[in-house]
Order: sequence, then structure tokens, then C-alpha cells
Amino acid sequence: MSDSPATETTAVDKAAVARALAAIERHSESAETLCLLTQAYQAPRGHVIGVTGPPGVGKSTLVRGLIQANRQQGLNVAVIAVDPSSRQSGGALLGDRVRLGGDPEDEGLFVRSMAARDRLGGLADITWSAAIYLRARYDRVIVETVGVGQSETDVAGVADSVVFCVQPGSGDVLQFMKAGIAEIPHVAVVTKADMGTPAHKAESDLHEALPAKARDGSEIEILRLGLQVSDGVDPLMTCLENRWGWLQAVPDRLMAARNAQAEHWLQEAVRARYGREGLKRCGALALTPGEAPFERLARISAVLSRSLPTRVCEA
Repeated sequence: MSDSPATETTAVDKAAVARALAAIERHSESAETLCLLTQAYQAPRGHVIGVTGPPGVGKSTLVRGLIQANRQQGLNVAVIAVDPSSRQSGGALLGDRVRLGGDPEDEGLFVRSMAARDRLGGLADITWSAAIYLRARYDRVIVETVGVGQSETDVAGVADSVVFCVQPGSGDVLQFMKAGIAEIPHVAVVTKADMGTPAHKAESDLHEALPAKARDGSEIEILRLGLQVSDGVDPLMTCLENRWGWLQAVPDRLMAARNAQAEHWLQEAVRARYGREGLKRCGALALTPGEAPFERLARISAVLSRSLPTRVCEA
């Protein structure tokens, strides 16, 4: 592959993107932000890829490879790096722009750190909103999770494709099975393939642990990658591009999956704000295909905040 990215198909104003994400984080239910998110939800452009797995497994190395490979193909890339929250500031702790690499002057690459906040290792609600905004502007949106607690399962609610990473000889496969997330990955990757026998053993364990197909009916791919070599990520790139084609091959397949994610986000957002009683008062929270959940949540919140004992799903 060439060392220089191909010509960009669409320019992205990184400063404007940064301002929009700041508004989403700080003023998530202002009229302006709701309009921004609704417009983004209804005009999706990019493939959202979740990268998860235990700490130290090599997620950041893999993401660096994906960034470089996609940029070499002329695709714009945005990265949301989710990290444990600071108890004092609530901010992300790690220097993601440094560890994920990339040229800060590259107008086709945007990296944003986001804190997991109080999600016990999972993804904050705001991460989903940020991914929705970014997928309307970038060809590829990569969400790298904390890799502990709920993050492995939560990432399925934001990504079109989930990549789960396993390190040879670490016992990750067993923990993975215990966590009950065997149907969440669309691709399982054994990192550090140069470890030889342990890498082959981890691959074999994955074949035994994983079902043949994911929940959406797609074939689950299992790869061994040598991420330290220049073309180590190429098999994963091919796999992800094939999956992106599969998602778009059948009318409404991708929209149905994203609609289900939006409904889940709406339910969890109501639960987080108002608990089980809030959910009970809402009744059904189904969304029509293509309906954005943001203004719906704002209307629900306006009613529930007044503690009215009425059903608010039509509010």
C-alpha cells in the first residue's frame, strides 16, 4: 500500500466537529443539539466499528493499523477512544491522540477521548450520540472501548461491526465465555500471532467458544493477526469491508439494526434518568424506521420530570 492517503472524497472541518461534540457533551438536550443529532441520525454515511477486549490485548495497536490502512485508501476516519473516568474531573485519563498515532495535521483523521463516566466500565450514553454524529461525517468511525466491565456488551449497541481481541495465553477466551458475550462479536482477532503455539491455541479456543453465526445472521470471522508487521491488519480490513458490503446488500438490513440500537439507547436513557418507574410510565418505546430517538427522549423527559402518572410514549 502507498504511504500517502488517496485523494479525499469529502473534506471535514475538524474544528467544527470538535465544537459539535463539545456541545453534545455539555448541552445534550438543548434545541440546537437535538436538531444537530437528529439531522446526523437521518443522514448516516460511515461504518461504525467497535474494537473491544481486555486491557493490554493490543487494541490500540490494532486501531493504529486500521487508521493507517483506511487513510491509505482515502477514507476519512474518526476515532472515539473510551477510557476510565477520572473521579474528580470525569474526563478520560489516557493520552489517546499519542497512543493511537496519526498526524495531527491530517484533516482526514479525527480522534476524541471520551470518559466511561459511571457506566461501570461500559460506554457512557453520550458515546452513542457522538458516534451517531460522527458517522454522518466520516467514512469509518472506530470506537475503542475500556475493555473491562460492561464495555464488551455495550459496544454492540453502538457499532455496526464488533471486533473482539484476544491475546494468546491470557485466558481471555474463558473469561469471554463467562461474560456471556459469545454472540456479540462479528470478528474475533487473536493478536500477537507471532507467539506461535499459544496463538494457534487461542484461535482454536475461539472456534470452540463462538457460534458459527452472530445474532444478525452473519458469519463470525476468526483471525490471527501479526500487528507488528506493516500489512498485519490487512486481513481484518478485508473482513470488515466484506461485512460492510453484507450489511448494505439487503434493503433495510442496516437500518433495522440501527433502529434496534436506537430503541435500546432510548430505553437505557430513560432507565438511567428515571429508573424502572420511568420505563413503566413510558410503556412501549418503539421507534419507526428512521425515527431519531433524541427529540423523543426530550419529550419524555419533559413529562416525567413533572412526575405525571401518565403514559408518555406519545408525548
